[in-house]
Amino acid sequence: MMKTAKPVVAITLGDPAGIGPELIAKLLSQPGITDQANIVVVGDEWVWREGQRVAGVEVPTEVAESLAGVRSRSDTGRPAFLRVATISPDQVEIGQASADCGASVLRVLNACMDGAKAGEVDAICFAPLNKHAMKLGGLAHEDELHHFAEYLGVDGYFCEFNTLGDLWTSRVSSHIPLKDAAQMLSQERIVAAARLIYQSLQASGHPEPKVAVAAFNPHGGDGGVCGREEIDIIAPAVQQLRGSGFPVDGPFPADTIFLKARDGLYQAIVTMYHDQGQIAIKLMGFSKGVTVQGGLPVPITTPAHGTAFDIAGKGAADVNAICNAFQIATRMGLSQWQARQRSTATH
Repeated sequence: MMKTAKPVVAITLGDPAGIGPELIAKLLSQPGITDQANIVVVGDEWVWREGQRVAGVEVPTEVAESLAGVRSRSDTGRPAFLRVATISPDQVEIGQASADCGASVLRVLNACMDGAKAGEVDAICFAPLNKHAMKLGGLAHEDELHHFAEYLGVDGYFCEFNTLGDLWTSRVSSHIPLKDAAQMLSQERIVAAARLIYQSLQASGHPEPKVAVAAFNPHGGDGGVCGREEIDIIAPAVQQLRGSGFPVDGPFPADTIFLKARDGLYQAIVTMYHDQGQIAIKLMGFSKGVTVQGGLPVPITTPAHGTAFDIAGKGAADVNAICNAFQIATRMGLSQWQARQRSTATH
């Protein structure tokens, strides 16, 4: 058989106590999935078997001895499976956050990032994790994105994107107390957030996305009556972006900006803090949303929902969001892999 000519996408099973293993089994049982990428599932073998049992499916895989050999394997139409032993069945209580599960998640994600740093993995799609469990298990950061950035040596701007279909949002601040959000606003951060989401949308297959920027205060500040952040910080950032040739508009009041996006006027919205975008995106399509870790040297995606401990082990998890996360990881991974191929060909 011919060797595969597809991007290598590493898929993790998420928190062993949550719905992740079941979701990955459901994802990989769908027709045509393995046509899109050279897939390698990374994690504990018994967790993978349990995920298939809960989902009521059987997904044949091929044993991978390492991530290094995945790219060169023959294209049999089956995912590879790389066993990374991190946890035993007696350490997992379904539906409960624990240090053991959090440490398991970290070890698997780190193994995938090691593969990305070595050029063996083009994108990572991870099943839902639990931040509390990860912190119990050794996570030293406020969230997984900051862990990814440090592990991968990122020193530039990075942020989470939340996506729903063709609409993406980025944030100037994220997992911080709301009382601190105003202190995080700066012209530089807004410009960086807008540039990054524009470029990431292009990498995901949108050649000319239009970007809207949200205001910070109610009614967009009402000309300074309700706050001056729009006048002093946000509007100048928009002007700077437009002067550099980026198709960016705003600031628009946050309570109307998503109506414009819903009507197709914009493909991206730069929000000023976490819930400003998250509430709208999750209301518009909670079971379909995807989180993209923006600004990293490797595309990393995950469903926007969590581990759903309340339904874990019941076979009731909705597969839509993980399917969308996989599709985005595949498109961005393909773009990155092709760019690397072109660069290699010219040197």
